[in-house]
Amino acid sequence: MEPVLTEEHEQLRAVVRKFCEERSPEKAVREQMATARGYDPGVWRQMARELGLLGLVIPEEHGGAGFGPVELAIALEEMGRVLLCAPYFATVALATHALLESGDAEVQAELLPGIAAGESVATLAWSEGEGRSDLAGVRTGAARDGGGWRLDGAKTPVIDGGVADWILVAARAEAGLCLFQVDGDAPGLRREALPPLDLTRKLARLELDGAPGRLVGALGRAGPALERALDRAAAALAAEQVGGAQRCLELAVAYARERVQFGRPIGSLQAIKHKCANLLMEVEAARSAAYHAAFCAASGGEALRAAASMAKAWCSDAYFHAASENIQIHGGIGFTWEHPAHLYLKRAKSSSLLLGDPVFHRDRLACELGL
Repeated sequence: MEPVLTEEHEQLRAVVRKFCEERSPEKAVREQMATARGYDPGVWRQMARELGLLGLVIPEEHGGAGFGPVELAIALEEMGRVLLCAPYFATVALATHALLESGDAEVQAELLPGIAAGESVATLAWSEGEGRSDLAGVRTGAARDGGGWRLDGAKTPVIDGGVADWILVAARAEAGLCLFQVDGDAPGLRREALPPLDLTRKLARLELDGAPGRLVGALGRAGPALERALDRAAAALAAEQVGGAQRCLELAVAYARERVQFGRPIGSLQAIKHKCANLLMEVEAARSAAYHAAFCAASGGEALRAAASMAKAWCSDAYFHAASENIQIHGGIGFTWEHPAHLYLKRAKSSSLLLGDPVFHRDRLACELGL
């Protein structure tokens, strides 16, 4: 694919931005982040039925729009810009990609229409804590139980794991790494909300004690499919980080123009000018990295793994720096609960750790490049 955003892409961006600004102002973000659910079901249904965002990357035969990673990147960039409180990343970037990569046509036909219609919230559980983000850390076990499977182990952190209607769980059977679907109300599944750093994104710990699971995909061959799904999710998360970093830049520049000290706007001071100029360069570089990864995902080539790691590492650092500098430029008010700056800082920090921190991705990128 040509790495160029088309007029149709910009039209999609305009629609999603208008929706996000109307349905996710700061007041709505603060209201939803204080609830146990963490999102507004009415907004969720509107995202599905009026905008088709939940089916953005789902094939048309399953009720989706049939678009790809570039369109998803645009949507997530706009959602990240306003800190939209919704289980969108978990459902679309994680669970949907894992289902699509699994190659299990029967399960796809059963589950994907519910996602596209906004009837299901889903997530992917692979991480088991201890600072590991790769699949080598999966120790959850799967054993046959008559005609089904029983799962034993724990997963943490699981994005929106506390509200998901069903979860795709990575577990090891004798044949190797497998993927299983576990219902949210399955016996033997216990869900515990984790104390969040980022109040706008809910995390949970899942304990599986003989929980029944349905095999998704080929027995013992889930590794490559999950790797591809996680690479696609990392590229999508990078785009979301770009949206947040862009908003931090906008807030910082606006305040620098209006805040007057010593009879002049602080934006006229050289130190503030340098901060804003450096942020602009970092945010634009992050956007380039994120969309390079999205176009690599769309092409389906082998370049995605390196591109996703490069984007996730750079965008994580750029977002955290933009959020930190936004607070510094705002001065004392930037440290208060009433100002939104801290919400972006917390989202930036938590997002940098999800799906592997910058150190993990730089190491992986170095391995991919043979360094």
